Amino acid sequence: MTDKITYPATGAAWAPSVEELMRMRFVAAGRQKPDRIIRGGKVLALHIGEILERDVVISGRHIAAVTPVGYFDCDEIIDATGYFVAPTFIDVHLHIEYTKLVPGELARLSVPRGTTTVLADANCIANVLGEDGLDFMGTTTTPLRILRQVSHKVPQAPELELGGAHLTTEQIAYRVQRPDAATLGESNPFNLDESSARKQVAAIAAGKRITGHTALLENEPLWAYLAGGISDDHNAHKTKDVIERLRLGAMLTVMAGSMNDNTPEVFADIPALKDGLHHISFCADDKLVEDLDRQGHIDHQVRKAIECGVEPLKAWRMATLNAASYYRIDHLVGSITPNKLADLQLVADLAEARPTVVMVDGKVVARDGKPLFENTDPVPPFTRDTIHLHPDINAGFFTTEAAGSKAWVQAMEMYDGYFKRAFHAELDVVDGRLVCDTERDVLKVAIVDRHHATDNVGVGFVKGFGLKRGAIAATTNCENQNLVMVGVTDEDLAFAAHAIKAIGGGYVVVADGKILSAVPLPVAGCMSDQPWETVRDLSLLCDQAAQSIGCTMHAPFLIMSFIGLVGVPDLGLTERGLVETKTQSFTDLVLGLKGGLVCCRCPSHAHDVHKMMDPGRFEAVAIPGE
Repeated sequence: MTDKITYPATGAAWAPSVEELMRMRFVAAGRQKPDRIIRGGKVLALHIGEILERDVVISGRHIAAVTPVGYFDCDEIIDATGYFVAPTFIDVHLHIEYTKLVPGELARLSVPRGTTTVLADANCIANVLGEDGLDFMGTTTTPLRILRQVSHKVPQAPELELGGAHLTTEQIAYRVQRPDAATLGESNPFNLDESSARKQVAAIAAGKRITGHTALLENEPLWAYLAGGISDDHNAHKTKDVIERLRLGAMLTVMAGSMNDNTPEVFADIPALKDGLHHISFCADDKLVEDLDRQGHIDHQVRKAIECGVEPLKAWRMATLNAASYYRIDHLVGSITPNKLADLQLVADLAEARPTVVMVDGKVVARDGKPLFENTDPVPPFTRDTIHLHPDINAGFFTTEAAGSKAWVQAMEMYDGYFKRAFHAELDVVDGRLVCDTERDVLKVAIVDRHHATDNVGVGFVKGFGLKRGAIAATTNCENQNLVMVGVTDEDLAFAAHAIKAIGGGYVVVADGKILSAVPLPVAGCMSDQPWETVRDLSLLCDQAAQSIGCTMHAPFLIMSFIGLVGVPDLGLTERGLVETKTQSFTDLVLGLKGGLVCCRCPSHAHDVHKMMDPGRFEAVAIPGE
């Protein structure tokens, strides 16, 4: 018999060794001295919903016992009198890349705020660097625990986009069964192919959850998505949608990112959620460094939930034990109970959720909102120099031709963060080219291949950004991380493309032939290699520059990055063209007429944006089959 066992379970690397477990038992039995004791704090007993004045007895990395005050003694006592002793927070769905930080810098920012475990889907870097990128994003020497949500499909829609790197079904199925994986990553709810089924079966067979975003679907499309084993949702926020997901057994992972904060709406009618409060957790999906700094990480959602009327212990349970239990890591983290890793925080006020002390593996790693560790993680050379644009890119790449003096286009309006509402609008044609309408805020959007230096450019029209001149650009297009730009003229877009190339990827604001501001993101074109404080400051300056050319939107670069997402209605845009998300097929940008009617692809014409159309000339109806 051997003590060397291969553990397939999630988080196996965090499990205690035989020696650690033996010592924990001896400490709990009073036969050996603890390494330290957290004395006299108000311990959150989340399994039963109590607050108890207790000592937390620590042996190495672990909690050995929770005892009456003063029951044991040791050389190192941490006085917790007057403080609540709570588990640290768990973020159940995050794309670290969208913070613009490498993992070690996210740790410096988030660990002092109490978030020490993240379930992270590295689909951004996977689309640039494949498996090497996944491995880079899954490790850090800092006290941040990263479990992987293995990207479901790379690229997301190979029949609709060139993409960058490619992962096979076999590669993904293998990775989701590894112990460093917590879930299969979020998938396109409109894709029901056999490849997705194979990966879902691999996850289910390995006892892993499957992360989802249900895109506010209802009835058959929702049921079909959940039938594939999708086990959580971070899109639902209206009470009726939240209740429906909870009834169907999906964990509601309340999202508070930079594009939207669903917390107030989810908890708008708390009695209606009933026992569903035990089936809710939190995530900071798509949250930028500047908003993590300004608002907080999971601590922000705990505060917000309590403000909305959620009982404090239940809000704390959502952020810790609910998350750990559902994602099958509650044998390791998520509560202040024996044998768990000693990841805990001392907090003066549960409603404020601002830790004075944060401990990971039984050691103090942050105090008074400041980290007591440095980020020394190396950035490997293969993550750099990933921007490959066509060498001759110019204004002509973005030209949209049309006949006559005016033409109708199929456009999209950004709303509620990354959702896109289809509408059609009439634009002027000058010298055979469609031009933007800044008065009505109908601007040009372009997705440019930045992986293979081809001449593939997808062009569309978008409303919501408010630019009056110039352009904004980023190499963080979801999901394929191509170059995405919104601008007023074709010349602005071409200049922005060259500006992006010059900084090695990132964000830029341009106008009048000048770069007004930039955030270099040289790590795979989506993350900085600088301290988080520097990235925050540059990002705020870039937002100000965008405002100076008319932008009226919060987090414009992030919202712009989701124009391309073909898994969220109504439309998407790839480097190959405009996509109707419902049918997952290409559709026309310049619309034709039939019988005096515009042949659009708008699912309805019931929204304010459709008032832009001229009812005196065209009735706003779609022509099926056109």
